[in-house]
Amino acid sequence: MKKQIPNILTCLNLVIGCVGIYYTITNQMPEAFYFVAVAGLFDFLDGFAARILNVQSEIGKQLDSLSDLVSFGLLPSFFMLQWLSNTSDYYWVALIIAVFSAVRLAVFNVDDSQSDSFKGLPTPANAIMLTSLTFVPFELYEYTLISICVFSAILLVSPVRLIALKFKAFSWKGNEERWILLIGVLTLIIVFRLTFIPFLIPFYIVVSIISFVARSRS
Repeated sequence: MKKQIPNILTCLNLVIGCVGIYYTITNQMPEAFYFVAVAGLFDFLDGFAARILNVQSEIGKQLDSLSDLVSFGLLPSFFMLQWLSNTSDYYWVALIIAVFSAVRLAVFNVDDSQSDSFKGLPTPANAIMLTSLTFVPFELYEYTLISICVFSAILLVSPVRLIALKFKAFSWKGNEERWILLIGVLTLIIVFRLTFIPFLIPFYIVVSIISFVARSRS
């Protein structure tokens, strides 16, 4: 039974993503961020459970990617498409997010160099960045939204190295970057609350770049 625990968590990620898509296409867009956040929690837990229980499998890896494509590829893609459909004739550009998410996940599956860090923006982070735009305290116009779609798609397949929150143990040693990032994020969320959410992923990117530049010089 324990072999199926990670797969069950992965399937919950998939279900949450499907429900999030339904809410998005029925114009209940503000809720999309919360579905992405919950799906992201299950995405973290399935990998963590697989490592702790030592039940990692090829089927689990493929199921995880398929679930991620739905929750973190299709959901944010439909989210941006729905938003742009109300303001632009070029709303179909939002589908680039789904396409580049699929490419990013395919590359991740065959790239062994991404075990301790990510190359390009992970799909869950990209989905959080896009769906949290509803919390931005100012209006976003047509070409700004289109630019965000294109920029986020490029980030998915970019060569930039980013911190992976993959804890093999919870000790400080060996996880310094991860703990600093988590403590920083939690502190800023407590101080600024929901207004910080749209800036969470840009903060993650900046901290990662600083970390890897510092490491390369040491």
